[in-house]
Amino acid sequence: MKLKLKHIYYICSLIGLSGLTSCNDFLDREPITNVTPDAYFTTADQVGAYVINYYSYLQNSRGQSLFHDKNWRSGMTLNDDNTDNLFSQSGNLQYFAGEKQVVAGKSFETYTSRARVWNWLLEQILPKEEAGTIQGDPAILGHYIGEAYFFRALAYYQALVRFGDFPIIDMVLSDDETVLREHSKRAPRNEVARFILQDLDKAISRLQEQGFENNQRINKQTAQLFKSRVALFEATFEKYHKGTGRVPGDDAWPGKEMPYNQGKTFDIPGEINFFLTEAMSAAKAVAEHCALTDNSHQVNPQLGQTGGWNPYFDMFCTEDLSSHSEVLLWKQYNLGLGYTHDAGYILSAGGDQLGLARSFIISFLMKNGLPYYAANSGYQGDISVSTEKTNRDERLQLFVFGEDDVTRSDPADPQVEKNNSVVTLDTIPLITSSVELQDFTGYRPRKYYSYDYGQYKSNTIICTTGAIVFRAAEAYLNYIEACYEKNNSLDNDAIKYWKAIRNRAGVSEDFNLTIANTDLEQEANVVNGTVHGDLAVYSGDKKVDATLYNIRRERRCEFISEGMRWDDLKRWRSWDPAISGHYMLEGMNLWDEAYKKYVDANGNSTLIADGTSNANISAASVSKYVRPMGRTKINNQLFDGYTWKKAFYLEPFGVQDFSLTAGNPSDISTSTLYQNPFWPMTAGRALE
Repeated sequence: MKLKLKHIYYICSLIGLSGLTSCNDFLDREPITNVTPDAYFTTADQVGAYVINYYSYLQNSRGQSLFHDKNWRSGMTLNDDNTDNLFSQSGNLQYFAGEKQVVAGKSFETYTSRARVWNWLLEQILPKEEAGTIQGDPAILGHYIGEAYFFRALAYYQALVRFGDFPIIDMVLSDDETVLREHSKRAPRNEVARFILQDLDKAISRLQEQGFENNQRINKQTAQLFKSRVALFEATFEKYHKGTGRVPGDDAWPGKEMPYNQGKTFDIPGEINFFLTEAMSAAKAVAEHCALTDNSHQVNPQLGQTGGWNPYFDMFCTEDLSSHSEVLLWKQYNLGLGYTHDAGYILSAGGDQLGLARSFIISFLMKNGLPYYAANSGYQGDISVSTEKTNRDERLQLFVFGEDDVTRSDPADPQVEKNNSVVTLDTIPLITSSVELQDFTGYRPRKYYSYDYGQYKSNTIICTTGAIVFRAAEAYLNYIEACYEKNNSLDNDAIKYWKAIRNRAGVSEDFNLTIANTDLEQEANVVNGTVHGDLAVYSGDKKVDATLYNIRRERRCEFISEGMRWDDLKRWRSWDPAISGHYMLEGMNLWDEAYKKYVDANGNSTLIADGTSNANISAASVSKYVRPMGRTKINNQLFDGYTWKKAFYLEPFGVQDFSLTAGNPSDISTSTLYQNPFWPMTAGRALE
């Protein structure tokens, strides 16, 4: 095993130790504990090689990669699935038809195992660092140790989002049943969040500044940004879930029954204030350090422009992202080394069995800062996608395909070379094409699409455009939200950051004009108990005020296809309207005008909207807007829209989790764990 680890280190050294793609074959391994630490961890480079071995742990709370996967799909675009932003394939029956269950096996071991990776490393390295027995630059060694603290914080954050209260284990435990059971006690979620922030503070104190290793290894600003994310998540979760049993100190909080929690008191307002303060401080440190990437305000390339026509668009689809101050951490791909993805080809070929939601599209403002429905907004209607995008927020224009948008501009592309002209989408959205390439809603994402023909010239996985893992725009938005949540007003920094975000988007900086013209009834668009609009209008069963809603709107529009929405809807408690009613995800306006274009060579309609199992589109009698779940009622639990259960804001622990931590394995009531609210202790579906 010692030779194997030397071999891993040698490979990492050859490819520079800086690429996130290094040593992917080994990324999922547990700590190599049968390696003799005294013989191995003798240099800083060896510590760095160990850390980079686990960069695949850069995942969101749902276990999705924070960069493009090598998998014949459109990469990170899919990370907005299962939200009101995007529909994919057939919809999620686990959450939206209530089929999710408590499993008979284990649920939380993944996160404790990941924490163990870093507990083991820190136990080996910290004494050696103190003794000065590790060769190499002490600052570089300190950086690698900072990465370890970052990754332990990430493991606990993923657990916090999924489970809430969670055991805090900061050491490698002996294989003793009594010890293991003692350390399986769940800490209240606020204590878990504070532990995460402590680890991130240790990381921040050690990590190098942005620019270290070409921003392909975690740096100080990455950790500061992540700290602001953790603190904002916890503050808003505690605020909006207080009283539901999901927050420590609630009357229905299950942790209050455990002997080890007796005597604890919880000042939740004080905790919320603490976390909001921490979020603001960390976010400001990043926002003041990093400028936003420029937007040239050109929304389509001209002939021969494959890159460089708009830095904002390029930031999501060029090979080298190291020159963007906004990009804090990114992954580089290399065809020669076999590290590639398929996002470019899939997005060039069709819709990838997904589609953005109409509620997402209509959340974008007009360039003058007015909502589309406001008087004199300049809205042109929605008879086509391109018409709907006219005079709108440039993020909508840049990152969602319309019929008039350029799809190919590279002279090396045979389609371009043949006509000596750019190629536009031109055709109607592929809402009835083969399932593999279908635009399920008619709104196809354009973020991550490249105009370099070399990225999509064949149907093999050859794309090498870089992937952003963390970017500074989040710090701007985290600060704005935390400031308003804390003070019920915006300070000068929040105002400055909000104007910068809107200015980059090509939208009027006058957010007060937007707020004054916001109609929350229009934004929610509730019809017969079904929400058709923006779920973020709500926290619980109450609408938030217009200012907070517009802060949330800004976040939604900025992070299109970046996977932020799932955690946001959970922390805001915004799925509640779908507990008593439904949420209906819709797409483009088909039945007013666009349907006339769906004809074959003989002029016959290609649309089958008869409600049978053969239907390829929802009928006009259902809605003039495409409903990807509304083609037929046959074997379709989602025809009337998404539902939600109270339990789904937290994931359940598995039955085996309880039996393994029970004093009497045959009596799970003796477990040191407790189940999350509204979930049973036995295998089965949520109770509420």
